[in-house]
Amino acid sequence: MGINDERDIEANLQIGPTDQGMVRLFIAAGNTEIPMDFDPDEAREIAEEMMAAAQAAEAMRK
Repeated sequence: MGINDERDIEANLQIGPTDQGMVRLFIAAGNTEIPMDFDPDEAREIAEEMMAAAQAAEAMRK
């Protein structure tokens, strides 16, 4: 499975801080739950990558 392969799976994404000072991405799909914790610097890097991907996706639409 790659980034361009579509799947008919519904998932829920929650993002927030933990009580341990980490940023958690929490993904739930069916009976599967995936908590992913990142320190604040890693979270900022991920946010920058998401912004760059959003800009690239917008450019593809034009």
